[in-house]
Amino acid sequence: MALIKYKPTTPGRRGMTGYTFEELTTNKPLKRLTKRLKRNAGRNNRGIITTRHRGGGAVKKYRETDFKQMKNHGIVGTVSSIEYDPVRTAYIMLVTYKNGDKCYHLCPEGIKAGSEIITAEKAKIRTGNRMQLKNIPVGFDIYNLELKLDKGGQAVRSAGTSAKILGIDGDYAQVQLPSKEIRLILKECYASVGRISNIDHNQMNIGKAGRTRRMGRRPQVRGKVMNPNDHPHGGGEGRNSIGLKYPKTPWGRPALGVKTRRRKDSNRLVMKTRKGKLNIK
Repeated sequence: MALIKYKPTTPGRRGMTGYTFEELTTNKPLKRLTKRLKRNAGRNNRGIITTRHRGGGAVKKYRETDFKQMKNHGIVGTVSSIEYDPVRTAYIMLVTYKNGDKCYHLCPEGIKAGSEIITAEKAKIRTGNRMQLKNIPVGFDIYNLELKLDKGGQAVRSAGTSAKILGIDGDYAQVQLPSKEIRLILKECYASVGRISNIDHNQMNIGKAGRTRRMGRRPQVRGKVMNPNDHPHGGGEGRNSIGLKYPKTPWGRPALGVKTRRRKDSNRLVMKTRKGKLNIK
């Protein structure tokens, strides 16, 4: 995957980059696997804004992507096309199985139309094949990783990312996630072999505000330029400091660097945190 750099015909175009889309084989999705997404603009079921700075944006159709890939377990499938997905950073591939079923899956880097893939407990170590962690050799890149048995892929699904198996110990596999966290995952969980496509996504330069608006993101304003009744950082004259010991959220809670993780029950499965701290008990 390569990026294209635009000519600096306007200030917004200067430095802007885009995709060449050279990997894609079609620009028309399979109609029966697409559906319309309800646009909530960051609001919950009562109409209250729970996620700020969301709204507007281009109209998108959601591609129903199969992250579990167990519906056609043991059946060989052929990659029919590689397509763009407007709601995720990675590309997707349309797979046609020998029983006639068609599904969208996350597309790994390097796979081409016509390639064959399979989901099984044990299969050939080939890009796109999905199998249990205990049957994948140590050191291989994996993606679309199950964290809980039979729940489907939950982790390693964004563009250019991959995890790595470090070893098998008892009932668990030691997996290094993209954040460098080393985590214990049941060795019967499934993962796909390879690395997610669109590896140059992190090199993309959006270039102008209008392009961000089309993604459904509205403008953000710093708290220190607001009034005191709108934000704890607000008030004061000119470019003064926030006047607090530590930064706060608009609702007065600590911000920036404060741990917000609530699910403490799975801490026992973390061998090494993303900061490099060993979790030994």
